[in-house]
Amino acid sequence: MTGSVLVVIGVGGMGEAIARRLGSGRPTLIADHNAERVEGLREQLRHSGYDVHAQRVDVACRDSLRALAATAGGLGDITSVVHTAGVSPAQAPAHRIIEVDLIGTALSLEVFGSVIAPGGAGVYIASVAGHILGAAVDEASAAVLAGGTPDELADAALFDMPDVPDDLARALTYGYCKRGNQLRVQSAAPLWGDRGARVNSVSPGVVATEMGWEEFNADFAHDAYEAMISDSAAGRFGTAEDVAAATEFLLDNTKSSFITGTDLLVDGGVVAGLRSGRVGMAGA
Repeated sequence: MTGSVLVVIGVGGMGEAIARRLGSGRPTLIADHNAERVEGLREQLRHSGYDVHAQRVDVACRDSLRALAATAGGLGDITSVVHTAGVSPAQAPAHRIIEVDLIGTALSLEVFGSVIAPGGAGVYIASVAGHILGAAVDEASAAVLAGGTPDELADAALFDMPDVPDDLARALTYGYCKRGNQLRVQSAAPLWGDRGARVNSVSPGVVATEMGWEEFNADFAHDAYEAMISDSAAGRFGTAEDVAAATEFLLDNTKSSFITGTDLLVDGGVVAGLRSGRVGMAGA
């Protein structure tokens, strides 16, 4: 085993695939809000020969993230951080999406950006939704998303939608939060660079995870999701392994040492299709 520590925050389908792909032969710390889920995965990975440790975390709480970082630091040099934690419009109300997806990412970037080892790298999972709704985020709102405090993020005018139906408000909130993730990573990259580290985001499209299926089957999103699959260049669901492969690339200092502060679309060509008119979102 080496002392090069991998931290995976959020162990749904993507987080599990990333831990399995990248955790072999190194200390790995997995974390999730769901204690039962994270302990279950720890047991599976240990039985498969991984040096894996588990901890419950609340990403919306700075102290909880600091405790996680302290545990990781006790295992060795923190060289790889992958943050997949998030909730979707089919799983949570708008305020919880903001807490977990937006504030949680901002706090994680702050906490792990202060402890990442020189030569280390981070990957934060955003979403194709951030690209789809990015044009609707005005300059002032973008500045708040990129650099606002947790209180400023929670109270951002962008999320004030009193006359919008709840389903649509949750979907818009999710997309704006994911655009915020992309902007926040870009803003954090120079600070990570001060420590000799890199950080990037990955924006998956429709991925066949538990969360992805919940979204696909939700009445308010189903038609749009079907179009994003059937009319995209790839013409299929993405897999958690597709996202894990992209994450592996961005964490690899041999293959991606000159890449930081950017977002990698792993969407099967959905955004390209939308911009070319090949993918229609009439059902959205």
